Amino acid sequence: MQYVEKVLSELKAKNPNEPEFHQAATEILNGLKPVIERHPEYEKAALLERFVEPERVILFRVPWVDDSGAVHVNKGYRVQFNSAIGPYKGGLRFHPSVNLSIIKFLGLEQILKNSLTGLPIGGGKGGSDFDPKGKTDHEIMKFCQSFMTELYRHIGQDTDVPAGDIGVGGREIGYLFGQYKRIRDEHVGVLTGRGLSYGGSLARKEATGYGLVYMTEEALKCRKDSFKGKTVIVSGSGNVAIYACEKAQSLGAKVVAMYDSNGYVYDKNGIKLDVVKQIKEVERGRLKEYADRVQGAEYREGCKGIWTIPCDIALPCATQNEIDKESAETLVKNGVKYVGEGANMPSTLEAIAVFQKAGVVFLPAKAANAGGVATSALEMAQSSGRLFWSFEEVDAKLKTIMINIYHNMDDAAKEYGVEGDYVAGANIAGFKKVAEAMMAHGIV
Repeated sequence: MQYVEKVLSELKAKNPNEPEFHQAATEILNGLKPVIERHPEYEKAALLERFVEPERVILFRVPWVDDSGAVHVNKGYRVQFNSAIGPYKGGLRFHPSVNLSIIKFLGLEQILKNSLTGLPIGGGKGGSDFDPKGKTDHEIMKFCQSFMTELYRHIGQDTDVPAGDIGVGGREIGYLFGQYKRIRDEHVGVLTGRGLSYGGSLARKEATGYGLVYMTEEALKCRKDSFKGKTVIVSGSGNVAIYACEKAQSLGAKVVAMYDSNGYVYDKNGIKLDVVKQIKEVERGRLKEYADRVQGAEYREGCKGIWTIPCDIALPCATQNEIDKESAETLVKNGVKYVGEGANMPSTLEAIAVFQKAGVVFLPAKAANAGGVATSALEMAQSSGRLFWSFEEVDAKLKTIMINIYHNMDDAAKEYGVEGDYVAGANIAGFKKVAEAMMAHGIV
C-alpha cells in the first residue's frame, strides 16, 4: 500500500542508523495495511506519521562516582511515545547495548502492547547504557540516584509511570523510587515494580512469564491441545524466563534448556528450577554453574545453539533478535509447533516469515509478553485506591487479560482477512483503539 510505504520510507530517511526502530516500524505498519485501506481518513489526518513519531524524546547525561572515586558519565533516555489512551507507561532498561534506536523500538511496541491489555495506559520506554553487572550495591545506588535526579522532571503518576526491564529489578526500582520521593517529597505510584513494603503488587515479578504461558495455553486449548507432555525451550534466565519455566512446568511441560549471556544448559530430564533460582536470584551467578550441580546436565558456550534442541514449544525470553532465519528454520525442521515471544522482538522479520510459512502458531511479543505491563497497571490501580490485592486476585486478573488479548487479536485477524496471522492481529487490535483516540483528539 502506497501510504504505508511512504511513511516507512520517510521514517527511515528521518531516522538513519536506527535499525531496531526501522524493524519494529516495518513489522507494525505492514500489519496495519488492512486497517488503513478501510480508513482513508487516517491518511488525510497523517495519522501514521504522527503514530511513528514520539511525542517527546528526552536525552540526558548521568554522571556518577564509583567506589574508588572515579567519575563516570552514562547516557540516559526516556521516549514518551504516545499518550492518546493514557499516561506513558513502559520500563527502564540498563544495559550497555541501550541506544536511541532500541529505546524507540521498545516504545513503539509498547503503545500497542499497552493498548492490547485493555487498560488506559499509553506507550513509553527509557533506560541507559549503564551496565549493572559487576557493580556494587553502593555504585548502583549512586547511579540510580543520579539518573532519577534528571528523570523526575519528566514523570508523574498521571504523566509517565516507568517500571523495570533488563538490568532494572527490585533493587534498582527501590533506589530510583527513594530518590524520587526525596526530591518531590511525595509517596505516589510514580514507578511500578516496587517492593511490597512500599506500595508494590504481588505477582508483579512473575507476571510476564506467567502471562506468556497463559496466552500460549489458550492458543493450545483452542486447538484442543495442552502443555502436558510437551518439550519446551525457554531462552534467558531472568524473571521472564524463570517464571515462564515455572508456570509451564506446573502445567505438565518439560522445560529442557535455558541460557544466559554466556551459554546455555541442556537437561534432558527437565530443568530443576530451584537450582536456577538459587544461582540467578540468590547468588547472582552464571548459569554454567547449573551443570556442576545437576548430574546429567550439559553446559555449552554461546547461546544460538539452544535453538538446535528439538522442542514442541519455544519461548524466547531473553532479548531482541535472538532467533534469526537460520535458527527458525532449524526449529521448524525439528518439529516446533508453537512460538511465544516473552522478550521484546526476539525474532527477526525473516524468522517470523519462516514460522508463519511453516504453519507454526506464532504469538508476537506485543501480545504474548503484555502480562508484565498489565500487572504494572494493576499496581497503579492499587496505588490510586490505596488497595492491596492478594496474589490470587492479581493472578486471576492477569490470566483473564492474557486470554482476552489472545481472542482480541484472533478476532481482529479474522475480521481483516488474515486468520491465523497473530502478528497482524495484534497490531490491528492494539492500533484500532489508539487510532480512534488520536482522531478524537484532533491534530495534536
